[in-house]
Amino acid sequence: MVSRTRPTTRRRTRWTWLDLTLILVCALIVGGLLWRASAVFSYKWNWATVWPFIYRLDEASGKWVPNLLAEGLATTIRLALWGILLASIIGTVMGLARTSKRLFFRLIGSAYVMLIRNIPPVVFVFVFVYFIASQIMPAQAIGNRVAALSPTWQWWISLLFGTPKLIDNFLLGLVCLSVFSGAYVTEIVRAGLQSVARSQIEAGDSLGFSKWDVTRFVVLPQAMRNVLPPMAGQLIQLIKDSSLVSLVSIQELTFMAQDVQITTQRVFEVFVLVAAIYFVICFSLSQLFGSLERRYARVYK
Repeated sequence: MVSRTRPTTRRRTRWTWLDLTLILVCALIVGGLLWRASAVFSYKWNWATVWPFIYRLDEASGKWVPNLLAEGLATTIRLALWGILLASIIGTVMGLARTSKRLFFRLIGSAYVMLIRNIPPVVFVFVFVYFIASQIMPAQAIGNRVAALSPTWQWWISLLFGTPKLIDNFLLGLVCLSVFSGAYVTEIVRAGLQSVARSQIEAGDSLGFSKWDVTRFVVLPQAMRNVLPPMAGQLIQLIKDSSLVSLVSIQELTFMAQDVQITTQRVFEVFVLVAAIYFVICFSLSQLFGSLERRYARVYK
């Protein structure tokens, strides 16, 4: 006899009067703030001076090329993608240290997490950049090495890391964000490792696996499956945290917005536009990751 499973139907979103009322209240609040900015503060909106800083027409080539805000956005995306990759590596290593049976490794992992998570982000950025990285990065002379590369390599570096002349600044901000975000990834990985059932580890031991093989083939695959949703949230958080490195002259979106604001003297237009860009990116990613998480849950249900 063939058993038939009832297909799962997606739950429809139903709007209620309370939802519509809350939306109306929020719209009235936003409208009131905009009216107060234009009427009470006598602020004259002028968006025409801001749009050219996203894309501009190059007179030499006759083509539209990215301007300051678009270049800053590209740097922000690069920082977030490379940052979550390096933070994942740091977090995995420190997460394994946090769950190690050796006291020395646990102390190292705990000290790293407690130190980073209990220092304000702004203070951490200044301390890391001016007291730690400033002593290490100049000795590496990465910018000089990149300048000596062939044009093909420089093109790839500009694609992956931005302007080759500013590679030192980019790597400085990248390492800073990775170390900072790695502390939070460490706790995500630790929770994922501890979520693996003890019976799975005992099964690996009974098959004659070594401790390292049990970790590689039994614990880590299951733990990584459990940490994917919070890691997606950490990527979104890292996109917003990238604005912290603007304090140390890393030319990402917020830093470029400050330059545009100084040039145009249009405070509200510039930062409202930048806030909208951050919102669109983070909201789109949250919707995408939410959809993937729901599909993933149906597959492994």
